[in-house]
Amino acid sequence: MKKIKIISIVGVLILAILSIIWASKPRPISKNTKTVTATSNSDLSFAVLGDVHENIDHFQETINDLYTINPVMDALILNGDVVDQGLDEEYRSVEKALEKNEDLLPKTIIKNIGNHEFFDYKIETNSKEQVQGFINKYLEFAGEKKVYHDKWVNNYHFISLGSEDGNSETMNSVTAFISTEQLEWFKEKLAEKYEKGKPIFVFLHQHLDYPNSSWVGVQQSEELKEILSQYPEVVLFSSHTHRDLTEDSVVLNKPFTIVNTGAVHYTIIPDSSSENGFIRDRSFIKGVYIEVNGNNVTIKGRDIKEKQWIFSKDISK
Repeated sequence: MKKIKIISIVGVLILAILSIIWASKPRPISKNTKTVTATSNSDLSFAVLGDVHENIDHFQETINDLYTINPVMDALILNGDVVDQGLDEEYRSVEKALEKNEDLLPKTIIKNIGNHEFFDYKIETNSKEQVQGFINKYLEFAGEKKVYHDKWVNNYHFISLGSEDGNSETMNSVTAFISTEQLEWFKEKLAEKYEKGKPIFVFLHQHLDYPNSSWVGVQQSEELKEILSQYPEVVLFSSHTHRDLTEDSVVLNKPFTIVNTGAVHYTIIPDSSSENGFIRDRSFIKGVYIEVNGNNVTIKGRDIKEKQWIFSKDISK
């Protein structure tokens, strides 16, 4: 009899522990949840997320939070390193999360390529054929024909650039390569339906420059800056560095604007006591939310874990 009681108690304890674990996992919120308190009357609203790295728990928290901020958002941009490796199972994992949250997500989801889309950690250096194989997997996932592509959302131009090589004999594992063909395409797209003062939104996973660092984000950084300097209307979103979001995450008057998106997977925090001078804080989840009214753009940095705004900056060209 005692044995049966002990087994029963153990069983109850196991069920209680499992219930706690289940309750703590981030899950899709109800579309009709009372936590949805905000909407937007703006001409355009969208969010930009960098470096998900197939961290589905953090991604789910982010989707839930963005829905509470604005359940009628126009677009979501996944700005590269959506997966940690360019493997079929990782793409399927992210696709499953997107499908599960279809009712909480905008109809327009733009998926950009990063450097981790060129990775299989079992492959030390990609051959030319392997590079193309990784690109093909990305294109299938993104529903695009090339790693660079564009879309008009609510009559605003969204232009995505992307590296055409990675972790190979011809390109290292972090820097973006932008071909002459892509640069010419970019010039054409910036000029397409151009209106002086009207914002143009450009996305590239890697950064153009990184102050006080020898880390080169884009091999053709100078060429891109020369093109962009002709369009002060451009707001360029970059990810890749996993830098924390602060007021300095928005850089004005280049003459274009540069925005660091923060990272969903983890954030790099300076720490003088650590061996490398920094730590990777995996508890942080950061992203940016944007509202546009006419030619006026408001960029907000979001601490998704704490459900708080970090900063808000207004831009008018």
